[in-house]
Amino acid sequence: MPASPLSHSLRRLWAMDKFSYSLRVFIALSGSLALCWSQGWMQALIPLFLGVIASALAETDDSWQGRLGALLVTLLCFSAAAYTVELLFPYPWLFVGALALSSFALTMLGALGERYATLGWATLILAIYSMIGVEQRGGSAGLGPEPLLLVAGAAWYGLLSVIWQALFANQPVQHSLARLFRELGRYLELKAALFEPVRDLDVTALRLAMAKQNGQVVAALNAAKETIMHRVDNGRPGPQVSRYLKLYFLAQDIHERASSSHYPYNELAQAFFHSDVLFRCQRLIRLHGEGCQRLARAIELRQPFAYRALCHQALEDLQQSLKHLRVQSNPAWRHLLRSLNALAGNLDALDRLLSQASNPDALIEQQDSSLLDRAPRSLKDVGERLRQQLTPTSLLFRHALRLSIALAAGYGLLHWVHPTQGYWILLTTIFVCQPNYGATRRKLVQRIAGTVLGLLLAWALFDLFPTPLVQAFFAVAAGVIFFATRSSRYTLATAAITLLVLFCFNQIGDGYGLFIPRLVDTLLGSLIAGLAVFLILPDWQGRRLNRMLATTLSCNSNYLRQIIQQYASGKRDDLAYRLARRNAHNADASLSTTLGNMLMEPGHFRKQADLGLRFLALSHTLLSYLSGLGAHRGEVLLSDSPLLDDAERLALSLEGIAEDLLAERPVAVHSDAEEQLAGRLERLAEDADDAQRLVQTQLALICRQLGSLRTLAAHLLKEPSGNAG
Repeated sequence: MPASPLSHSLRRLWAMDKFSYSLRVFIALSGSLALCWSQGWMQALIPLFLGVIASALAETDDSWQGRLGALLVTLLCFSAAAYTVELLFPYPWLFVGALALSSFALTMLGALGERYATLGWATLILAIYSMIGVEQRGGSAGLGPEPLLLVAGAAWYGLLSVIWQALFANQPVQHSLARLFRELGRYLELKAALFEPVRDLDVTALRLAMAKQNGQVVAALNAAKETIMHRVDNGRPGPQVSRYLKLYFLAQDIHERASSSHYPYNELAQAFFHSDVLFRCQRLIRLHGEGCQRLARAIELRQPFAYRALCHQALEDLQQSLKHLRVQSNPAWRHLLRSLNALAGNLDALDRLLSQASNPDALIEQQDSSLLDRAPRSLKDVGERLRQQLTPTSLLFRHALRLSIALAAGYGLLHWVHPTQGYWILLTTIFVCQPNYGATRRKLVQRIAGTVLGLLLAWALFDLFPTPLVQAFFAVAAGVIFFATRSSRYTLATAAITLLVLFCFNQIGDGYGLFIPRLVDTLLGSLIAGLAVFLILPDWQGRRLNRMLATTLSCNSNYLRQIIQQYASGKRDDLAYRLARRNAHNADASLSTTLGNMLMEPGHFRKQADLGLRFLALSHTLLSYLSGLGAHRGEVLLSDSPLLDDAERLALSLEGIAEDLLAERPVAVHSDAEEQLAGRLERLAEDADDAQRLVQTQLALICRQLGSLRTLAAHLLKEPSGNAG
């Protein structure tokens, strides 16, 4: 029987990645409200709510056993922070010193990984919540009930989180895989635009858009890997996790195929303008993108995935179109037809990969299904990672120092001005102050706009709904909205948390009297965060652009070496190969993010942004050619072939440009050896068989990129980068 509209709607709601998170927050806040209202403990509502919020902010993905352990550590950190605030609050000089040192130390935990960074950040937030609680009771000496209530609220949410994870252990894996295939679908849709059969297509602009989207795919791949790895017990995944692991490796193969390139697009459009072959390529790639999107939906809804026969028909149509072009025997098309044949072969393989997603259990087990765990393995490893980051050249060190000084300055300001609810200044500072100027600027604007929006909504709702119980329900709803939108719509999230704060304070006092303090404190906290990121060891992206470019080329060089090793000894998707491939894509994504942040910096500091964007387009093209070479591993064995030496020369050239960029040495703009190598590879490709020709063509395309990379690298090192000051 077909599902009813209601059950289908509920299934779609359950499939939303933010729904379970928001539902846990709703249960936690509603439970706290019900307890306080029924017992007449409305004074305890604010610290309980704040404890729930801090615990939810500290939550990271894990198995239920891992989450239980993380909860115990979180509660220990929260208790230490809350009671330290209580003990040191009457002694301002001791307090500000402890605030600066603890904020620096907790931020430096980010050196150990994302979950440690999240825990440190949430602990800092809870410490500021504790300050608000002490101020609420007039800053009186002695221990109050607030620390216990804060930790109780955190424990209540944490317990819900552990139970939820035990009941729905694989839900986060489904969400992460669905997001991964959805991002792959969007990447393929952008890729299809490259085959628009028009002359003088702006390939560079499309390459930049693809590089940006590739960053989203890489982030989704990394998130899916971490989510799956948390559910692999002692290296032995269970049947369900094994199925998800196969889908993850399938997504990696699809990504390599999707990001590969064998062809000069403008030449194809010029030569085959009057043919339908490019339209057929475009249509098939779009169908593959739609297939990835439908697979994402099937994973979310836990429904079977049926691959559409329409894709097979589109592939047959493409083969017929190619056959018609070959029959014409136009000598001018010979080289380009070979590129189109390679493209058709790649799309055929991509079609087979997507069809295999219909039955992941039937997929062959990976020869090497190990995943790299980047978490510290020992206390020695912890110490080594922290030691490596304790230098002014470290971005994490700079952010930790900047945040600790900003919080100390905010604490001094609130003691000097004595504003109402002055600790909101510190809270705003910690939310707005980000590791770089661009992210801080974006957060600053969103925080102020969201606060203003929240105050306007609160003013209207206070008049429309004066009943305290109704306002308490609004506070719960606002908390849910905050967590549902904080990572995607921060302006709305800020408006929601502003509503929650005002409605909660109105339960025990005059919420109207906090409108102006909330706005003023937000402005002051945002000003401090903005000045800190601008003045204290600022991380202008242009200053490290050469290092980012060097890292990108170095990772591409290592990826090329791993690829060519597989051509020498046979295809195998081992950890070394997958790691080299992932590092190359991570570097490409990091470069895209860096340039995005650079474009938000003041004009003087983004002078090299145009060079950087051109370099990103070239770098992503280079990575596409490497992916094309990697996608065809196993089709030919090149033992003792001169092509192995040619590939090693290209890897050395990439490494040489990277070393020159890193050392800021002059880069040779022209290389006769590289020009001769590219010409020789192109000549050899004309008479080689298809398998050899593909390798020679890909190596020639890579070699042709080196001249442009050298030119841009030389210009980058010649131009002033805004390093002064």
